[in-house]
Amino acid sequence: MGRRAPGRRPEGVHGRPRRRLKTIASPGRGILAMDESNATCGKRLDSIGLENTEANRQAFRTLLVSVPGLGNHISGAILFEETLYQSTVDGKKIVDILVEQGIVPGIKVDKGLVPLTGSNDESWCQGLDGLASREAAYYQQGARFAKWRTVVSIPNGPSELAVKEAAWGLARYAAISQDNGLVPIVEPEILLDGEHGIERTFEVAQKVWAETFYQMAQNNVMFEGILLKPSMVTPGAECKDRATPEQVADYTLKLLSRRVPPAVPGIMFLSGGQSEVEATLNLNAMNQGPNPWHVSFSYARALQNTCLKTWGGRPENVKAAQEALLLRAKANSLAQLGKYTSDGEAAEAKEGMFVKNYSY
Repeated sequence: MGRRAPGRRPEGVHGRPRRRLKTIASPGRGILAMDESNATCGKRLDSIGLENTEANRQAFRTLLVSVPGLGNHISGAILFEETLYQSTVDGKKIVDILVEQGIVPGIKVDKGLVPLTGSNDESWCQGLDGLASREAAYYQQGARFAKWRTVVSIPNGPSELAVKEAAWGLARYAAISQDNGLVPIVEPEILLDGEHGIERTFEVAQKVWAETFYQMAQNNVMFEGILLKPSMVTPGAECKDRATPEQVADYTLKLLSRRVPPAVPGIMFLSGGQSEVEATLNLNAMNQGPNPWHVSFSYARALQNTCLKTWGGRPENVKAAQEALLLRAKANSLAQLGKYTSDGEAAEAKEGMFVKNYSY
C-alpha cells in the first residue's frame, strides 16, 4: 500500500486511530470543514470585498479556530495544506490551537477534479501519486485524519466509467491513509445540480455507494476505521418538487441501511448547496430515532456562511463573527442529538447557497 513514516510503528484500527474515531464521532459533535483550496478561499474572500492574500486567508482561519468553546460542538477540523503548516496572526500554530480545544486536526489530501477522458463530460479526482509520502509528512505535522472528495454528476449520466473511477480512487486513498496512521474520511459527493427528483438521487447514490464499498473491500480497507462523508439524498437544485426534512431523512436513512455496514462508526454529512438551516433541519430529522452509526455533520459553508458575512474583513467584527459560527455549531450539535428547533433563526441562515459544481 503506502510507505509509513520512518521510525513510526503502524497504528491498527485497535490502537490510537480507534480512539480518534471515538473522539470525532462523539455525541453532539461534528466536523468543521475549512479545507477550501486557496483559490476557493479567494472566492469566499472576494464575496466580502477582500483580496485573496495569505494574510487575509490567515486572518479568517484564525477567526475560525480561535472561537471560545468551539470544541464543545466541533470534534474535528479538516484543513487545507497551507493551513496545516500555518500559524495564527498571533504566531501560534493552528494545529496546536485545535488540539487545545479538543478538536482533532485533519487534512484534505486529494488534488482536485480534472476532466475524465472518455466520459460524458465528467470528472475524476487526482492525487494518488505520492500520497503515502505526503501523508507521512502530514502526520508528522499533526494531522490525524484525512479527507478525499470526488464527485458524481447526475445530469451527466453518471457513466459507469465515472462511478467506477470515483469508487476506485476513494478505495485506494482509504487504504493508503490507514497504512499511514490517518483515519480516512471517504467523500463520494452526488452533486446537487440538475432538475431530477429525489428518487433519481436515491437511485444513483445506491450505485455509487455500492461500488465504493465494493472497491474498499477489494483494497482491504477496514470499515471500522473509516468515516463516510456523503451527500444527503435530496432533489436536484433545479427540481420544482422540494423535499421536507422528513422526506430527506427517510430516503437518506434508507440508503444508509441498504449500503453502509454497521461497522462504519460515523456518517459525517456534507451540506452541499443547502442553506444553513436546511442542513441543520435535515440532520435533526435523521436523528429522531436510534441509528447504528453516529449520524452527524462535516459542514463548510453551512457553518461558515453567516460568520464570513458578519466578519466582512473588519477586525472590530471578529467577536460577532465568532458568535455566529458558535451559534451554527451549537445548532448542529443539537441536530446531532435530535433536539434542534429552527425557532428564532435569522433570515440569512435560511438562504440557499447553491453554486453549480463548485470545487475545493
